[in-house]
Amino acid sequence: MGIAADFVLIVVAGLLGALLARALKLPLLVGYVAAGVVVGPHTGGPTVGQVREIELLAEIGAALLLFSLGLEVSLRDLQPVRRVALLGGALQVVLTIVAGATAGTGLFGMGAGESVWFGAMVALSSTMVVVKTLAAGGVTSTLASRVMIGILVVQDLSVIPMLIVLPQLQTPGAMLPKLAQSIALAAVSLALVVLLGTRLLPRLLRRILAWGSQELFLVAVVATGVGVGYAAHAVGFSFALGAFVAGIILSESEFSHQALSDLAPLRDIFGLIFFVTVGMLFDPAYVLQNPGSIALAVILILLGKAIILGGITRLFGYVNMAPWIVGMGLAQIGEFSFVIARSGISSGSISKSTYDLALTCTVLTMAVSPLFASAAIPLGRWARRRRKPAALPVAVAPPQSFLEDHVIVAGYGRSGRAAARVLRAAGVPVLIVEFNYLLYRDLVADGFHGLWGDITTGEILHAANAARARVLLLTIPDHGTIYLALERAHRLHPSLAVVVRATREEHLVELRRHGVDTAVLPEFEGGVEMVRQALLRFPQDGEAMRAAIKLLRDEYYGPAAPSA
Repeated sequence: MGIAADFVLIVVAGLLGALLARALKLPLLVGYVAAGVVVGPHTGGPTVGQVREIELLAEIGAALLLFSLGLEVSLRDLQPVRRVALLGGALQVVLTIVAGATAGTGLFGMGAGESVWFGAMVALSSTMVVVKTLAAGGVTSTLASRVMIGILVVQDLSVIPMLIVLPQLQTPGAMLPKLAQSIALAAVSLALVVLLGTRLLPRLLRRILAWGSQELFLVAVVATGVGVGYAAHAVGFSFALGAFVAGIILSESEFSHQALSDLAPLRDIFGLIFFVTVGMLFDPAYVLQNPGSIALAVILILLGKAIILGGITRLFGYVNMAPWIVGMGLAQIGEFSFVIARSGISSGSISKSTYDLALTCTVLTMAVSPLFASAAIPLGRWARRRRKPAALPVAVAPPQSFLEDHVIVAGYGRSGRAAARVLRAAGVPVLIVEFNYLLYRDLVADGFHGLWGDITTGEILHAANAARARVLLLTIPDHGTIYLALERAHRLHPSLAVVVRATREEHLVELRRHGVDTAVLPEFEGGVEMVRQALLRFPQDGEAMRAAIKLLRDEYYGPAAPSA
């Protein structure tokens, strides 16, 4: 059956690996990679025969995954993180290349030029792994997640100059003309894609939907993603990068949500093929021959990238858990490193041993990345407990007469901003505490009284006069911060009413155990309100409807249920 038999083998192996990973409470991605090791050419047992053809299918999988990511990423959502993405992302790439090249020369015996190639491969993180991990955790819309995606976009775009500059290291005189030519070609191609994507594509999709053919709509969406990807490949860029750009353009239209919904099953199957193919590249024999070098490289890559990325995130003003989440979440090597490695080996710029080391480290860091990233919040909490709280400057001192019987809102994100506006409209005195200085400037510009500082520190709670406050609203989606703030606020004011924003249902029991008066799960409350609005269209006893909603909340939240 040729490639058909290989396809069946990969899907079945991927299913078994995923079932095993789920039974061990590991991410599915780890099961897919393990399945690839089993059916790969370097191990015994059932083996994929048409490796090259399967790799081509895997490229389609990578393109569909990045196309889906582009559909989910709104340029408007990335606006708040544009500084850390553009400047911080570029700085991270440069610093990681320097660190990787230094390690390659000093620890792994590489030549100067070869070590720069190694640093470039290490500098890139895996968009596919990160997207899968964020989606599995249900945290794709958090601030830290947007920072990660913004940095990933810059990393992916940096592949283009890397593929131009690296082969020219031996002949630097030809580098600048080729780089200028490629930038001009990229600008023209991008302008053409944007023009077609914003003018022609929406008209085509509207016409297809007017015909009432959902099947044709799906075909058009897939054709857009892979078509733009192939066009990018034809002019010398990455196939997957072109698909990502197509997704970003389509994400600004009204078709993005339905396109993503229709594409999801196809994306997941081809994504399985991609990650199984990653596992097939893993050669256990090379690992057995070089265990020390590989272990050292993997540890240095994970720790080094985590420190660089976490430090840059903190440098740009992101605090609390964000540096830990971003640093450890982006610590792996990415799929575009395969592209750089193949370019290096085919041009004779890197040796077979460097190629094998980079490839093995890529597979291993991808496989352990979900586990490594999951340790970010526990480590961040541990570091916060170890760190002695320092007094933070208070930028605005509200009048003391104001700081009594007031509401303290911790966080000026979307939830905190909405809460503060409603409280102000109701004439309730409100004080906002925000640790992100950019958001703090926003709240001052919006006319609110505010304190810049960490709500978990005693100094800030004293400055906010928590001892005389009536309510504390914790809108921050980080449970480590919530627990610390709750504990220290209750030391000052044991009877202080605390309302907490929960992010997941399983957190409710733990929040009640920590003494939370009221917990609010935004997704659940959104569903309740939608049902209430629907019931208003039917003849209803208003009192009975309110009683039914209260009963539902009581069953869901328990003692921490919001009042009706």
